[in-house]
Amino acid sequence: MLKNSQQAGLKMNLLPKSSKEFSSAEYWETFFKKRGASAFEWYGSYVDHCAVLHKYIKLKDKVLVVGCGNSELSEQMYDVGYQGITNIDISEVVIDQMKERNATCRPTMAFMKMDMVQMEFGDSQFQVVLDKGTLDAVMTDESDETLLNVDKMFAEIGRVLQVGGRFVCISLAQEHIAKKAVSYFSQQGWPVRIHTVEEQSTANRQFMMPVFIFIFTKFKKIPGAGHKILEMCSEEQDKPLRLDSVGQLLEAVKGRQQYALLRNHLSKNSTSGENVSLTLCNSVSGKPRYTFYIVDLLSMKASRTNHFAIFIVPQGRETEWLFGTDEGRRQLGKSAEFKRLLVVVLHRDQLYESMEAIQSELSGKVMELAPPGLPPNQQVPFLSVGGDIGVRTVQYRGASDMSGEYVIEDVKGEDGNYFRHLIFLSNVNVVQSEAKLLHTVSKSVPSQRKKKKDKRRGRPCSEAEKTSNLKPGQAVDKSYLCCDHHRAMIAGLALLSKKDGLFAGNASYDVIMFDVDSKDTTLGMSCPPLAFVDDVFLLKVRNLLAPQGLFILNLVCRDHILKEKVMVTLKGVFPLIYLQKIEGEVNEILYCQLTMELKARSKDLLEAGQNLENTLKKHGKHWDQTYNLAEMLKTVTIV
Repeated sequence: MLKNSQQAGLKMNLLPKSSKEFSSAEYWETFFKKRGASAFEWYGSYVDHCAVLHKYIKLKDKVLVVGCGNSELSEQMYDVGYQGITNIDISEVVIDQMKERNATCRPTMAFMKMDMVQMEFGDSQFQVVLDKGTLDAVMTDESDETLLNVDKMFAEIGRVLQVGGRFVCISLAQEHIAKKAVSYFSQQGWPVRIHTVEEQSTANRQFMMPVFIFIFTKFKKIPGAGHKILEMCSEEQDKPLRLDSVGQLLEAVKGRQQYALLRNHLSKNSTSGENVSLTLCNSVSGKPRYTFYIVDLLSMKASRTNHFAIFIVPQGRETEWLFGTDEGRRQLGKSAEFKRLLVVVLHRDQLYESMEAIQSELSGKVMELAPPGLPPNQQVPFLSVGGDIGVRTVQYRGASDMSGEYVIEDVKGEDGNYFRHLIFLSNVNVVQSEAKLLHTVSKSVPSQRKKKKDKRRGRPCSEAEKTSNLKPGQAVDKSYLCCDHHRAMIAGLALLSKKDGLFAGNASYDVIMFDVDSKDTTLGMSCPPLAFVDDVFLLKVRNLLAPQGLFILNLVCRDHILKEKVMVTLKGVFPLIYLQKIEGEVNEILYCQLTMELKARSKDLLEAGQNLENTLKKHGKHWDQTYNLAEMLKTVTIV
């Protein structure tokens, strides 16, 4: 037996000097001479592949194995009943080895030295052509010479296959190889199906990349037929996912590869300092169903019970800071006190029965993302807020010319209240606007006459008719403002000395408000755009204000130098500026006035705030009791 150092040296000597040598007959002759008769399984064993192979290869099929090498695959297939197998390889050394190895125990299995790009068989001789790693060895690059050889290989496979026969190709599906194979056979009118291999013997695998099995079924090419059959299968799917284009199919392959690499990384390393996430799609529709965010805490001391936990974010609450931002999720991880926390977000347009159903669906998948050092048979807890999956109902879908697709949806908040959100699908973690819905509205019962009329027609009232005027949660709480900076902007109206409304007439305004996001992410100011605080533009704003008017600006600026410049410009246009900082936020609200004569004392501000609140409260109308204008004005300062 070789010692470890000798074994390592042998492996090094077997490796080619360049990938180009993989397609060289001379390389394989030398390889098998040095390797000897022991089997070399590049992409896993028969056990790894048999579940898929048995779906597409019948026991009575005539099977051609191209580039057989000294793999045990065809031998194991023979032993379970596949006895119409012919093996070919470009290496005479390996063919002689395989003949000797199988002469007695598998007398009807054939081995032939033959180049698969120029086979000696007649047309339509086989029901199956099986390749395990040979295409990968041939297509080492995309040079003209290599592509020509691949085209010859594919043409020969197509020639020796019967119509309805299958080319079964086991491959790592490197991008250039997958693209070439799928494009070639789909253009020939052959249906393409790709299986991801369920890994049974990963400990003995030569590669960390996943293995795929391509199934190309020979159909007669129909002139003018444009539709292609392209399908993706994975071990957890009951049926294949039909895709619309070669590009989508290749993206699905790439997604599986990226997931395998991520799993390998997560099984050995911490993600601390990285923002790692992945999305799992619905196996039927292909649409996103779950997004996982992985939070690792190096500072957390490991115990037997705090290695790993799963946190399910209730529907509609994924936009909250704690769940929708990297910093928030890190804070959630610290609060949960687990070394690794997997934060799971549920996607809209997907149905979820219950928390128990979600746990059952995810229990196998989440364990693939377990951290290193997880004790065997460790019970992994599922956590959530309140123990339920939340409520989210899409009320309307639309599209904006400027911002793309959007949805309007009702969600249940932590306090049991319902909120109506506008979400642009280009940025699903941000609520564009929010309104609070009242729990009760006035009831209106259909008249007895209408009820009788419906009864005479023999048609019962529809659910929509029954509840058309009885929809709890459909009335908007007009006193509610979701953002603290909006509350501060409204509180600033107490600074107005006029009592006759917000529009003074004669093209002069009592109040002008700016709350505009900047799309320029290169600046340290996200609100407003730089042009909105240019001195020329601000002078135009000033000219639109009434003499005792008020300009209210939401300023969000992290660049201290830029903020100082903005403040200098504002002071040059508006002599009196009040500042309201928002606790816990970067937002600062500036109340700008045209004359120092309007300067108010703190006592006057509080009284004005209370008066404004009393004015806004209307008898018989709901008022948000959490909104106290006078309290907000206590922290206002003059800058």
